Order: sequence, then structure tokens, then C-alpha cells
Amino acid sequence: MAVEIVINFVLPYLIYSALDDRLGDVYALLASSVPPILWSIVELVRHRRIDALSLLVIAGIVLSIVAAFGTGSARMLQLREKLVTGLIGLIFLGSALIGRPLIYELAAAGMRRKGADSADELAHFESLRENASFRRTMTVMTLVWGIGLIIDVAIGVVLVFALSIKDYLIVGPIFGYAFMGALSLWTFWYAKRAKRRGEERRAAAQAQAAPDTATAPRPAE
Repeated sequence: MAVEIVINFVLPYLIYSALDDRLGDVYALLASSVPPILWSIVELVRHRRIDALSLLVIAGIVLSIVAAFGTGSARMLQLREKLVTGLIGLIFLGSALIGRPLIYELAAAGMRRKGADSADELAHFESLRENASFRRTMTVMTLVWGIGLIIDVAIGVVLVFALSIKDYLIVGPIFGYAFMGALSLWTFWYAKRAKRRGEERRAAAQAQAAPDTATAPRPAE
């Protein structure tokens, strides 16, 4: 987390502050976007695996580069990350609508990255794929993330036009981390609740199916 904050928050702010007077807003913003893009590429190469997480990273890198070099407006350049976030939010919503919730794919990809340490957990997770309650949970989580990312974009757009560039470089990441943290905490809570309810349903079904030993006839002596 500390490394993420330095690369995605501290370095962009310092680079922009150092280059703004000499290069102007647009080129200073382009320079400030280099550390986050390079960090995404390094992380992608380090994991050496093409999965749902990697595809999202690749999409983010490509969209960030296109957005960065596709306009000469400083304000539109500031919105490049929100463009990426908005498109990813739409991907979340689309995956839920076609019955392939992206949260499931991302969770499975995360477990595969852990290797043998989570092999049993992954096998159990994948065995639940056709369970109706499990699929509903994955769909709800995916929809909430999709809607949440769209809301993040809307608030970000307001902040871009309401704040100066330097102020946004401070406020934007703080709000972004706080918002993503809130979504993550909700996801953890909702997943734990869904798991608990699933265990309760299984226990109730097993209890109902088990023979009633208390009322069963005793064998003759």
C-alpha cells in the first residue's frame, strides 16, 4: 500500500509541481502520469500471467496512454483516469448482465496467483459456480462495483472542474482511495454475510435430511 501511494499519489504530485512552471499544465500532467503507467507495466510483467486481473491492467494501460496523448486540453487530460474507471465500470455492469459476473473471474484469478497455497480454496470456489445463491452473490457484488465505479467517475468529473490542477492531484487520489476502500470493505462484509447464510442453509438442509433418531423405533430386545 505504501508503494502504491508513493507511485500513484506522491510522485505524480511532485513531478507536476516541479515541471508545471517550465513545461506548462499539459506536459507536466503527461510527465506525472509516467510513474503509474510504468508501475502497471512492471506489475503485469512480474506476475507473468494473462488472466482477468491482467486484462484489466492491460486495458487500463492502453486507455491511459490513448487518453494522455489524445488531447491537448489539461482538463481532459486530468479526466483520463476517470475515462479508464468509467469503462471498467461498464465492463463490470456488462459482465453481470450477460451472466458472467466479473467479480467471480477476478476472485478466481487472485486465488490462482497464490498457487498451491490456495489450491483447495480455489477448487471449492470453482465448485460453487453453478450454485444459484453463489451466482446471485457474485452478480450483486459485480453490479455494486460497476455502479460504484460510475459514481466515482461522476464525482471525479465534478472535482476536476471545481478544483485547480494541483489541488485535484491531492484531493483526487485521496477520494479515490477512500472510495475504493469503502467498496472493498462492503465487498468483504457482503461476502462474509453471504458465506454465513450459505452455511446456515446447508446446515438446515442436512438437519432436515438426517433421520430423526429421537423418534425412530428402538429395536426389540
